[in-house]
Amino acid sequence: MSATVIRYQTKPEAADENQRLIENVFAELAATAPPGLRYSAFRLADGVTFVHVVDGDGLTEVTAFKEFQRTIGDRLAGGPTRDDATTIGSYS
Repeated sequence: MSATVIRYQTKPEAADENQRLIENVFAELAATAPPGLRYSAFRLADGVTFVHVVDGDGLTEVTAFKEFQRTIGDRLAGGPTRDDATTIGSYS
């Protein structure tokens, strides 16, 4: 299995808005439950670094994710970096 890991920093004043938009994505995912998609997002302890892990397809079709992406450039202070990763294991 492969996954994609995206890491970036937001401007300090945009971090809470970034989190709110991510929370909207999870709310829509909970309501629609797209098959075959695994998605996690993390806000690191510095408060401005975010990490997303995507495994599967369909996230780019989610309306709330499209809204998240629409203004991401305005919120970024650094990044994003994107790396492919191999899933060794996952526990939920």
